[in-house]
Amino acid sequence: MKTTTVAVINQKGGTGKTTTTINLGSALSKQGKKVLLVDLDPQSNLSYSLAVANPEATLADVFLGNRKLVEIIVEKDGLWIAPGSNELVDIEISLVSEKERETFLKTILAEAKGFDIILIDCPPSLSVLTLNALTAAQEVLIPLQMEVLTLQGLDQITNTVARVRKAFNPKLKIKGIVVVMFDVRRKLSQEVLEYLHENVKEKIFKSQIRLNVKLAEAPSFGKSILDYDTSSNGAKDYKALAEEFLKS
Repeated sequence: MKTTTVAVINQKGGTGKTTTTINLGSALSKQGKKVLLVDLDPQSNLSYSLAVANPEATLADVFLGNRKLVEIIVEKDGLWIAPGSNELVDIEISLVSEKERETFLKTILAEAKGFDIILIDCPPSLSVLTLNALTAAQEVLIPLQMEVLTLQGLDQITNTVARVRKAFNPKLKIKGIVVVMFDVRRKLSQEVLEYLHENVKEKIFKSQIRLNVKLAEAPSFGKSILDYDTSSNGAKDYKALAEEFLKS
């Protein structure tokens, strides 16, 4: 089985990165795909949002060589999760002085057998951990809010991907941009989206994730939106995104 590894990145916090990783993963699993979610963010919001709050071991233990990846993976609602922890901050600091520091995660994920798709929830920064994710992945998914400042951030992301492609991972490609927290009532949202379509060469998924209260509520119950409220706009939007994702 060929596994597709996707890094979900945005260097800003609060941009729907973790929400997209969880809910796209959930929607893909309900399409019959076996999905592993990797919580590479030291804030471990993904793990918390799926009620994997106090795991016996985390990704930090795997980086340290104390555990194998298969020993830390937790199953929840049809998803498999490699939980993160704030100890990843220390891991990142220690990686800076290591030789081949960019390839640690790639080596770790080589142990992940039997998965169709691996989604990596990256830290909200273009850091050594994010560099590890980009070196391990074949594809990059960029959740983007329709705000003026996100356009500047998009340039930083695409430049980083280009540098990683040149230095470490020649097969890395941008899968596409996912429009998140989209407010159809705001003129600015429409204007930024139009600008993207006119000026950005990367694929922009047609499936937009609308601003949705249910999406914000779901983590409080430790569930994806598809398990929390399958009739909500959030669930419908991520189902549509999953279908488009698999065809692209």
